[in-house]
Amino acid sequence: MSTFDGLVKEFPDIRIDYFRQTSEQSRPPLAYLLSHVHSDHLAGLESCRSPFVYCSPATREILLRLEKYPHRMNFAKGILETRKQTYRHLKNLLKPIPLETPTVIELTPGKTMRLTLFDANHCVGAVAFLIEGDGKAVMYTGDVRSEPWWVKTLTRHPLLIPYVSSGKQVPLKRLDTIYLDTTFAHKDDPYQHFPPKAEGLRELLLAVSKYPKGTLFYFDSWTFGYEDVWQALSAHLGSRIHVDDYRYGLYTALANGSEPRAPEVAKLLGFHCGNHFQDGCLTVRPTQLHSCEKGTGCEIWKKDFVRITPIISRHRGVEMAELGAGGGQGDLDQHHELEVGDTSLVGQLIALCATKLQSQPQMHASVMEMLTSIINGHVQSISLDGLGLDDDASPEDDLFDVDELPLERLVPALAKLVARSKQKQGQQQDPVASHRPSLAMARSDGLPKQITFPYSRHSSYSELCDLVDAFKPNDVHPCTVDYANWTPANSMEFLFGHLYPASVPTFSHDQKMMLRTHGASKRAVISTKRPAGGGTPGNAESPEVIRPRKRKSSDDTRRRRREDNRASTGAGVDDYSPSRSPEIEQAEADYARMTIQNDAYLAAQGQDGMQWSDIGLVSSGGPQVKEEEL
Repeated sequence: MSTFDGLVKEFPDIRIDYFRQTSEQSRPPLAYLLSHVHSDHLAGLESCRSPFVYCSPATREILLRLEKYPHRMNFAKGILETRKQTYRHLKNLLKPIPLETPTVIELTPGKTMRLTLFDANHCVGAVAFLIEGDGKAVMYTGDVRSEPWWVKTLTRHPLLIPYVSSGKQVPLKRLDTIYLDTTFAHKDDPYQHFPPKAEGLRELLLAVSKYPKGTLFYFDSWTFGYEDVWQALSAHLGSRIHVDDYRYGLYTALANGSEPRAPEVAKLLGFHCGNHFQDGCLTVRPTQLHSCEKGTGCEIWKKDFVRITPIISRHRGVEMAELGAGGGQGDLDQHHELEVGDTSLVGQLIALCATKLQSQPQMHASVMEMLTSIINGHVQSISLDGLGLDDDASPEDDLFDVDELPLERLVPALAKLVARSKQKQGQQQDPVASHRPSLAMARSDGLPKQITFPYSRHSSYSELCDLVDAFKPNDVHPCTVDYANWTPANSMEFLFGHLYPASVPTFSHDQKMMLRTHGASKRAVISTKRPAGGGTPGNAESPEVIRPRKRKSSDDTRRRRREDNRASTGAGVDDYSPSRSPEIEQAEADYARMTIQNDAYLAAQGQDGMQWSDIGLVSSGGPQVKEEEL
């Protein structure tokens, strides 16, 4: 799931995939960029009123027809109130740009940038951006599957050839930064290599070929990104794919949109060839193949069928589940969300949970922790799908109405959400432990009732290395970061530094995380205690700055730094890699070196009360200086 805050340091007048105010934002943006329609990239877009939003043609048309059903807690009436939310008000703001076509965007009179969109191999309409201007150039990948063929396509593209770094050959121009999808950027074995999509599709087609003619199949497509799977299944079995009216309407928008038209429309919905209309692979009529939302009245749920489920990959015979990985879960469905942006309402919800969960102290504590984190993290909404709110619905109900549901029903739903969250945390610590291969029940003919096949929509670690190696940018900025559990093994230097044989660049995000993780002892402590003079006029609570104490000696400094580094990295790294491989130990050493380098920089600048004596730089012997002296 994307954690990118939208800020591009080389182009401070634009924001990408984030449409809310940020703490670091000093001025309003002059342009927005949207890479694709997955929900974790749409934060704040529903309330956007300006400026223009540039995207691909497919993204524009699908976005204008997306529907959400946010729910508001009405404690006066004791019920949930619902409303229908769409993005149709953005019709005049969304500006589609054809792919692989350099487009000059005027931000202000006389100030422009050149924008080029490239297919991101992730989902319908998903693109990567090449942004150029004022002597700077960056690539923002959005969510991407950088398979070898995809990287080669980029390196052969006329607009990107100047930025390609082939072997020891210096590029004609160098990208300043690649803003990279780091969903699976880990050196752990499960994430090192994923089977190519084509290999996964071949495995799937071989599996379905073993079933008798006329067998009903249902494909789990819980989000955008499986359009190629639909096409492959449809062509191989000679059957179109049945989808529900809502999903069909989303893709029909591709054909009904304005110029430039989305290139995906022909294979999905068909086209006219002379006097003949060639069908696409999607239909609303019942067929042998289904990919419709459950609960929309389709008859397949009353029949015997074979379920097809994509997974990320397999590691030592164990399947890595794909559902929801990397964000976007449920984006193809008409899903329900609970609005939690109003802290006063969340406070009332906390009181309600405290009353209802008195007899369950452990669950009460877990729910309180989650709701507190929602307030502290400024979370705007949480999904209500799959939390048991529709337990009273009959099987005949096409769509269960959550509107005017008693608020008390939220309490067990939140308990289920907490349990689900803990399960996901366990999966992150051991991504394969909870995905033991389930023995699918066999049919009467001995064939399984469920087929799984590898089809990751995000890049493996080796694929990310291929992309970075192809361009060797001056900086790599991760767009998916687990800030709470960040360790040296997640640093860009540890992950990609080996790709720079001559000189490893300084990765700005590593420096930021180093200060965030290890800089607490050096930062000023802000207290809101009222000063003795009564405070600054007009400000009842004037912050008081308390400077950190000066270190006693350089020996104490180095000793404390080693202890802090060992304490802060040991536990996290142990969780990350139980065997503490040499690579992890090297990461700790690299991180300690980065910490000292940063201290030296602060001392040189006279910042944070640092002095050279605090650093302990005792040698001037040039590059031959011993590592321990650094």
